[in-house]
Amino acid sequence: MAVSVSNDLSVSITTDVNADKLADKRQALRESIRKGEPKAFGVSQVMLGLLVMSFSLPLLFTEFTEVVSFGVPWWSSLTFITAGVIAIVLEKRTSMKSLCVCMGMTLVAALVSFLAFIFYMIDLHNNPETACNEDGGHRSYLESSCEDQHFATMMSYGVKSSLLFFTMIQVVISSSLSYILFKERRNYGQYASLGQSFPS
Repeated sequence: MAVSVSNDLSVSITTDVNADKLADKRQALRESIRKGEPKAFGVSQVMLGLLVMSFSLPLLFTEFTEVVSFGVPWWSSLTFITAGVIAIVLEKRTSMKSLCVCMGMTLVAALVSFLAFIFYMIDLHNNPETACNEDGGHRSYLESSCEDQHFATMMSYGVKSSLLFFTMIQVVISSSLSYILFKERRNYGQYASLGQSFPS
């Protein structure tokens, strides 16, 4: 907004063309981000994080393998939840700064998901299900403990396979959201410096 005073002391108020363009670009950024649905991606990330955390609880009662020793399900699920919450907040507070924060956290979540995927693959390879050979007849103590060990490793293998599947989904969601946010940042990044000189 610009104020000008003429020679006859009349005051005229004109709008600044650049401020109007900036406001239009901010509105276009908001609409573009809403089209990309970061809230839906964020809710998906939060739900996957909670699923990973809840599915990993039975692993505490089985033999501790690499995945449990390094705490992979817990640090990966906390990263998923954090990235999801930031993506949900992005839709309410759309600005270039919040977009960059969300993009950075989503890239971290994608990297953590990929690392967790590798951990699960290595763990599943190193700790397969143990077979229990029964030859019929009466069961001794060793056979029943062998059967218990078989069911424990079978459950552990199944849980880790589920966690691997959830982590693959998280890699896809995080990568997709990162790509969408990167495109928005590239499209509207040139207007970020203008926003510092004009009030919102």
